[in-house]
Amino acid sequence: MPDLNGKTALITGGGTGIGLGIAEALADAGCKVAIAGRREQVLREAAESYKGKRPLLYFRVNVAHRGSVGNLFKWAEKELGPIDILVNSAGTNVKTRKMSDMKPEQWDQVLAINATGAYNCMHAVMPQMRERGDGLIVNISSIAGKRASELGGVAYSASKFAMTALGTAVANEEAKNGIRVTNVYPGEVNTPILENRPKPVTDEHKAAILQPEDVGVLIVTLASLPPRAHVPEIVIKPTQQLYA
Repeated sequence: MPDLNGKTALITGGGTGIGLGIAEALADAGCKVAIAGRREQVLREAAESYKGKRPLLYFRVNVAHRGSVGNLFKWAEKELGPIDILVNSAGTNVKTRKMSDMKPEQWDQVLAINATGAYNCMHAVMPQMRERGDGLIVNISSIAGKRASELGGVAYSASKFAMTALGTAVANEEAKNGIRVTNVYPGEVNTPILENRPKPVTDEHKAAILQPEDVGVLIVTLASLPPRAHVPEIVIKPTQQLYA
């Protein structure tokens, strides 16, 4: 297991799914970790269920609202100290995935959380990372952020394409300041977002696809690289899922 002792990490969308898998993996590797999300009870239960060497901290946030994000980072500065690793894992989707079926407010909801939410958190963490000349930001995008698909749907694909462009552009801008941004494109992962699929997903299918801890191992590896090494983007998918 790589040693990340002394590092700090903040994970949005950290109460369930990929975010929680990443949080637990980083904590196991020695990071001081805080998870954030919209549902305080879910965060509390996730923190209480983790049985690692140090506790998971948690804070309620709505990443779509800048005031809420500002409160998160003020709290994190006191409880964590400088943030070495920010993981933008907050995300959502809707069951109505076709433009002909979707309501405009559903588009607004998905874009606000998936795209604007990532921007808000990156904007909030940048000043301290610039000051130190170091920092890693990981955007949990999706294969839908590389190729729009019917499976992801109109709003989700558009939001993940936005996250892709955001991460790439900021990485190019901030390289001179020692800040690295990695866009991670998972394929199918067994997380609660599957409940928003138009058709129910079987238990057999859930068992065959990626699990949150698989993505956690990947993020620990990224965080363990020396500051001179930058991975701009990486795809991780289930073996049986075609990449075409």
